[in-house]
Amino acid sequence: MDPFSFQNTPEIQEMGIRVVGICIDGVDNRIQREADFLTYRENVLRDVRETFRAKAYKDDPVLTGFRKLHSLIGRSNRDYVASPEVLLGLLLEKERFPVINPVVDIYNLISLQTRLALGAHDRNKLSGNVILKTTTGNENFIPLGKHSTTPVFANEYAYLDQDRKRVICRMEVLQCEETKVTAKTRNIFLIVQGNMYTPYEYIKAAALETGKQITRFGGGNFIVVDPLVTGPEI
Repeated sequence: MDPFSFQNTPEIQEMGIRVVGICIDGVDNRIQREADFLTYRENVLRDVRETFRAKAYKDDPVLTGFRKLHSLIGRSNRDYVASPEVLLGLLLEKERFPVINPVVDIYNLISLQTRLALGAHDRNKLSGNVILKTTTGNENFIPLGKHSTTPVFANEYAYLDQDRKRVICRMEVLQCEETKVTAKTRNIFLIVQGNMYTPYEYIKAAALETGKQITRFGGGNFIVVDPLVTGPEI
């Protein structure tokens, strides 16, 4: 596996995008202690339903922050919906939660709890250098579930596998097919992203909880990687 780095750029910080990464090594992405895992999942879903029972989820300030980011770069909030808002809509309006695999399920559960945008990538399928930056429009991008490239507009914010010049996550809306996490994935890079309404401490706490729950059920070890500082921190 190639050496790994995670960076962002000054314009990203100026937009108010706040992000923390997690590197998880040696995970077993199959359901371990199935009864415990199912209990954890159902408890989180119950708590989220209860949290929003008496209020409109779309008024949540964290979700509002993602819409402001999209408006800032000229993207339609009808066509481009942040992943946590999609998850909340599925759960609260359609009584659905997408069951994928333990790692994906866990970070989606934490996304529901925090309204932050979380997404994971197989580190063995990355060149090793990830950067969050604004796009030029010349990047390669294969959306999740697709097998051919889709154009990316210039001046969007996106996570790039820098050496291969490919987008692995377009805003906090669409992840790529090539680096998706599967049952065979053992080494993971996971993104926890907020916006101008989410303090750094809130994002880091969510990152630590995500690493804790993934290694609780799947084993392995994790470190939190802050792109604003030099090197990882535990």
